[in-house]
Amino acid sequence: MPHTPRTSFGIMTAPSQVDYHDLLRVWREADALPQIEHAWLFDHLMPIFGDPGGPAYEGWTLLSALAAQTRRLRLGVMVTSNRFRPPAILAKIAATVDIVSGGRLDFGIGAGSRPGHPLARREYEAHGLPFHDSGYAVGSLAEACTVIRRLWTEEEPFDFHGTYHQLTGAFGNPKPVQRPHPPILIGGRSSATLRVVAEHADLWNFPGGDIEDAVGRGALLDRYCAEIGRDPAAVVRSMFVPVSYDRPEMTRHAIGEALAAGFGHIVLGLSAPYPAEVAQWVADELISTSA
Repeated sequence: MPHTPRTSFGIMTAPSQVDYHDLLRVWREADALPQIEHAWLFDHLMPIFGDPGGPAYEGWTLLSALAAQTRRLRLGVMVTSNRFRPPAILAKIAATVDIVSGGRLDFGIGAGSRPGHPLARREYEAHGLPFHDSGYAVGSLAEACTVIRRLWTEEEPFDFHGTYHQLTGAFGNPKPVQRPHPPILIGGRSSATLRVVAEHADLWNFPGGDIEDAVGRGALLDRYCAEIGRDPAAVVRSMFVPVSYDRPEMTRHAIGEALAAGFGHIVLGLSAPYPAEVAQWVADELISTSA
């Protein structure tokens, strides 16, 4: 991957099996540290790890609350399940968060929960949501990106008659603070999703795993961008890296591999319970030694 991106570091705090005030503490700590540039939640309606009956906060509601309690961090949901909310509703929610945050939203979206993950799959039946196959999910994602961008940018109502989404008199007001719109981050690794990334995304997040797979997926994204006449370097490469508090050298090694592979947007996954002053520890032990 022949990109030499600017490096930025952020944190991810999964809003599950944890108390709101613990999340707020970590985000406020991170907001005071310039080494940490962005912070993320995830989007699940029920726990996908730990106690299946434990707490899981709704991601966008919580993001708005944290946006109001921070001043500097860019923030987002990594990544929103396109299966949970109709795109016009999601566009409205995201515009509201961008306004609440003063223009700090990075809009993360993906095709939806892992179909093979039983604890993720149960979310749909429990909330009365349909669970379509992956082909449907990716096609719906592509249309959703088009609808959302239009709602953020167009000044007149419009109709949209797609395969997956139908809107009549669609219009978004107020618009997001950011112009032309908040950056769009799409997460995923499938070839079908990467085609959507090539067309719609400002950032692509590889959700972690084997670095060789990440490099291969990045090369495939380069190819898809070239096929539609887009500069591959226009898509910032992002990677999720889980943090080990006990073995920080493992995390530093994973960060180094990601940076060497051209992934300059690093999202450090923090597990709960969060140690005291964990954001400062991340800045000192992981970011300062890797940047």
